[in-house]
Amino acid sequence: MSLVLDPAAQDLLFREARTANTFSDEPVTDEQIQAIYDLVKYGPTAFNQTPLRVVLVRSGEARQRLVNCMAEGNQAKTAAAPLVAILAADNEFHEELPTLFPHFPQAKDMFFSERPVREQSATVNAAMQAAYFIVGVRAAGLAAGPMNGMDFAAVQKEFLDGDHTPLMVVNIGKPGEDAWFARSPRLEFDEVVTTV
Repeated sequence: MSLVLDPAAQDLLFREARTANTFSDEPVTDEQIQAIYDLVKYGPTAFNQTPLRVVLVRSGEARQRLVNCMAEGNQAKTAAAPLVAILAADNEFHEELPTLFPHFPQAKDMFFSERPVREQSATVNAAMQAAYFIVGVRAAGLAAGPMNGMDFAAVQKEFLDGDHTPLMVVNIGKPGEDAWFARSPRLEFDEVVTTV
């Protein structure tokens, strides 16, 4: 086998993991989320930028505001999940680059002085971090239900400021009964990879 990761860990993180649609009532603690972040913060990004921002939606009032922003098919599961996170991109991430990329602090102004360039980089790199976050949720023995079916403008207005762009909403918890749909097909290696 070409992978060094234990097969059970491979199953936990990838082969057996699925998008969860229902969850048990078991709560997700702040300590679990901190442990997830403390693991996934090491995932690589360009210039070591860290544009991902996470809003944990815990209160009943905030949860209802979020449910109102979700597509109809996502409302019930968002209302019932033990924890919901809004993952967003911080378009002003470059302000942290002198600290995060200390061997080349001028990268902040040299590459990211223009807002459109920052927004594109923030979106790409925060999306990578969001993927790491989902794998981290799985590593914690929890299930993730990432969703894009929402009114993005409404989520931004309700929960974020103009410098933060919502990427997705993720329901988090222990999977409940009938949590999974049947495994959907995936493309094969030769359908995806070419060599030049």
